[in-house]
Amino acid sequence: MSNVDLALACFKDGCNCSQAVFSAYAPTLGPALSLDRETALRVAAPFGGGMGRTGETCGAVSGALMVIGLRHGQYTTEDIDAKEKTYELAAEFLKRFAARNNGCVKCRDLLGIDVGNPEDQQAARDQGLFETLCPKFVRDAAEIVEQLL
Repeated sequence: MSNVDLALACFKDGCNCSQAVFSAYAPTLGPALSLDRETALRVAAPFGGGMGRTGETCGAVSGALMVIGLRHGQYTTEDIDAKEKTYELAAEFLKRFAARNNGCVKCRDLLGIDVGNPEDQQAARDQGLFETLCPKFVRDAAEIVEQLL
């Protein structure tokens, strides 16, 4: 099963979008870089719903950015090259994701509803937006991060 398929399956099993993307890739980045699935799920948990259900940056986007950071991120103050590479990859990821999604990376813009508002969150559930729209965003994020890695 590909990492894209793993991300989709994780989302469909009830994890949030950030957890789905991050946990699909975190265990696969090599022995020095990888996180086990449980740790990845825990780290990514607060980023769903546009970061803590605020409707801000899409959780699938946040999950993919965490993958980029885990793989390429700067971990010493002297490693300026890693810092720059991470920013370049993040910017490219955001550009590609937005291009696939009407220029949007924010959850509220992608869904057309503010999940930070409890009434709107319920409306999103009632309309099935989390089942109809969010899998596309998870797939898009996973496919793009796969290309960038």
